Amino acid sequence: QVRLAESGGGSVQAGGSLRLSCAVFGYIYNSYCLGWFRQAPGKEREGVAVIKSDGSTGYADSVKGRFTLSQDSAKNTLYLQMNSLKPEDSARYYCAAQDCASGQLGYRGQGTQVTVTS
Repeated sequence: QVRLAESGGGSVQAGGSLRLSCAVFGYIYNSYCLGWFRQAPGKEREGVAVIKSDGSTGYADSVKGRFTLSQDSAKNTLYLQMNSLKPEDSARYYCAAQDCASGQLGYRGQGTQVTVTS
């Protein structure tokens, strides 16, 4: 059974940093790509970062140059380093496994809240 467990959220002032972690339990087929998405109240879900099937990372334009996605395969853990945070980054962040080809969401965690104050 697959389970994704996020941690590391919190409240930070604008310009600050946070690192989110996602522990991956269970076996995820290679056809799934791991990444993060976020959702703020009243807004659409937004893909933040993903590890593509070729191993490269992709980022939303809104976070490029500020967020870094990495993976520790030995620990089955995914990380999202978030620097230069802005109030508009405030959202609930979810670790997710999506079908690499279609982008369809397969698994997600419960999420962790990130609040950036100005």
